[in-house]
Amino acid sequence: MNTEGYDDADRERYVAEPPKRVAAPERTPFERDRARVVHAAASRRLAAKTQVMGPQSDDFVRNRLTHSLEVAQVARDLARALGCHPDIAETAALAHDLGHPPFGHNGERLLADWATECGGFEGNAQTLRILTRLEAKTVGADGASAGLNLTRATLDACTKYPWRRTDAAPPSGVHADGTAAVVKFGVYDDDVPVFRWLREGHDDTGRCFEAQVMDLADDVAYSVHDVEDGVVAGRIDLSRLDRPALFETVRGWYLPGVADDVLGPALDGLEAVQGWPSGAYDGSRRALARLKNLTSDLIGRFCGAVQDATFDSAPGPFVRHRADLVVPERARLEIGLLKGVAAHYVMQADDRVAARARERELLGGLVEVLLDRAPDELETAYADDWRRAPDDAARRRAVLDQVASLTDASAVAWHQRLVGR
Repeated sequence: MNTEGYDDADRERYVAEPPKRVAAPERTPFERDRARVVHAAASRRLAAKTQVMGPQSDDFVRNRLTHSLEVAQVARDLARALGCHPDIAETAALAHDLGHPPFGHNGERLLADWATECGGFEGNAQTLRILTRLEAKTVGADGASAGLNLTRATLDACTKYPWRRTDAAPPSGVHADGTAAVVKFGVYDDDVPVFRWLREGHDDTGRCFEAQVMDLADDVAYSVHDVEDGVVAGRIDLSRLDRPALFETVRGWYLPGVADDVLGPALDGLEAVQGWPSGAYDGSRRALARLKNLTSDLIGRFCGAVQDATFDSAPGPFVRHRADLVVPERARLEIGLLKGVAAHYVMQADDRVAARARERELLGGLVEVLLDRAPDELETAYADDWRRAPDDAARRRAVLDQVASLTDASAVAWHQRLVGR
C-alpha cells in the first residue's frame, strides 16, 4: 500500500490508544479507520434512510447505505489511480452520509429550521459530530466520548465543508431529492476543538485531496445511479428527453446561467456514449444489462477525464493538501445534465412533492413533542447529553441529535407513539 505523503501526524488519533493485543494480521491505522466506520451503528441505519426515493417505496432503488457503498467503490478506484491512499478515500466515502437525518435532505432542511437557536443543522457537520462524539467507540481521559477516534487524515477527508457556520456562504441550489440547500458548513461550534485538531497546520478552508476525491465520487455515483433508478421505475425515458424543459431544470437546480447552446452539445456527447438507449426501457434482462453497462461506461468516462486532467495539472504527489483534483468542464456539464434528468422527471413529480410535504410535517411534529418531553422520551445516551447540557441551546442540540439518528421508519414509529397521528 502506497503511504508516500502520509506522516505520523496524519496517523495520529485525538485520543491516544494503546497497541492492539490480538492474534490477527497487523492492520494500518487507515485500515482500522475503515473497519470502525463499517461496523458503526450509524452505518447500519443508512439502510433505512432516504437517498432520493424512500427505501420503503421499492426494493430496487438506492438507499443511503447502498449509495454510500457505491460512492466508496468509485472513490477507492479513483484514489488508487491518482496515488492517494485508497483506504482514506474509501472511508470518507463510507462516512459521507452518516449525518443525514430521516428523509434525507428534506429532513435536513426541517432540522435546520429547528436548530437556528443552537447553531444550525447540516448533514456534514452532523457527520463530524457522529465520528468524533456520538458514535460509541473511544472515551477520553475526561470521560467524554471521542466517537470512533479516527486518524487525523481520515477525519480531514470526511470534512467536505471545512468551515464553521459563521464563515459559510449563503445557501444556493437544490439537492438531488428536490430540497432547497441549507447553509453548508462542516462543524458545530461545540465541536470546534476536535475540528481545529484535525485541521492542524491548515487554517484556510481548502479541502484535502482525499476529501475532493470523495466529493467527486459522490457526484458521479448519484448523477448516474439516480438516472438508472428513474429509468427502471419507468419515470425516465432516455430516448425521449424534452430538451427545453430539461435545460430549464438543469439551470434552476445545478448549472445556473449555462445557456442552451452549451448544454445542447454536452447532451449530444452523453447521447453518443455507447449503450445510450434508442428506445424505452422494457424491463427485460437484456435491457437491464444494457443499462448497467451504460452506468459503468459513464462512471469510467467521468473518472477517466478527471484523472487525466489532474495528472496534467501538476506533478504530484496527489495527497492531503499538496494538490487539487481537476474536473474538466465537459465532465462538469455532463454530470450536471444527468442530475437534471433525475430532478426533472423524478423529483419534480407531483407525488414526490406531496411526499416531501408529509415528511416535513411528521418530522416537525416529532421534534416539537421531544423538545417538550425531553429527557424522558429520549434514548439513554441522548438523555444523558440533555442532562449534562449547560444551557437551553445544548439541550436542544441533544434532542436534534436524537431525531437525526432515527431512520425513516423509526421516525414514523416514534411519531405514531408520541403524537398519535
